[in-house]
Amino acid sequence: MELEGKRSSIPTMIAASVLVTLIALSTLTIGIATPVAAQQLGGTLGASTNAACGQVVSGVVNLTANLNCSGDGIIVGGPNTVINMNGFSITGPGQDSSKVAIMVPNVDNVVVNGPGSLSNFQAGVLLTGANGFQINSVILSNNQIGTFMTGAENAQVQQNIIQGNSIGVASHSSTGSAIDSNLMNGNLLAGITFVNTQQSNVGMNNVVGSQNGVFLDGQSSQNTISANNVLENVIDLNNANGLPTNINANQYVDNSCETSNPSGLCIGR
Repeated sequence: MELEGKRSSIPTMIAASVLVTLIALSTLTIGIATPVAAQQLGGTLGASTNAACGQVVSGVVNLTANLNCSGDGIIVGGPNTVINMNGFSITGPGQDSSKVAIMVPNVDNVVVNGPGSLSNFQAGVLLTGANGFQINSVILSNNQIGTFMTGAENAQVQQNIIQGNSIGVASHSSTGSAIDSNLMNGNLLAGITFVNTQQSNVGMNNVVGSQNGVFLDGQSSQNTISANNVLENVIDLNNANGLPTNINANQYVDNSCETSNPSGLCIGR
């Protein structure tokens, strides 16, 4: 009976860890460099061939070399910016540094095209209030959070490798996201975490080796989690620590997994 009691407390402890991490990282939005302020610091670069660390960019940005940054990486300063990684990397000063590889502060329709990698930052990508962001074919590794969205709309995170972070993808107070066809491995606290997130889709991802594979809190509603392989996590699918799915109207369909809270979210289990 004592062992069962300890087991039943695991989801709550994991959820608390995830929420603490999200709350801590949400402070990134406080004092964030706005495009105007960042221009004063580092200048704005449009139609760039290669951006320097801390540079504000817009237009079409083509990386031509690796960036090893002691501070932030690239700050997007205008809408419709396209960043082509071209196989290069942006590497930061460490997970505990409060620095971001690609920062998208309230600018819309930004696209990040791989191949390439974002590593060793507090956040690989930070979206604040952005609409229509896309990232594809990028390796996000060894960050606190691979991709962190807060107040974002209609973001697409597709066909990336997301590994070795504390949290792979985190969504806070966001709507309309599509997180599809990513390979997620060894993200300590969670592969995917939703906090107060609505009307988003998580589909056809492989999520392995986390405490929570996919975690949605009680304020996240009307999301669809479908056709994912979520395996070898402490808890594969976690709907608000066992909240019945009809309460927050989240749908779990055709997911291959072994453990869920509440039970019954996995195919045949």
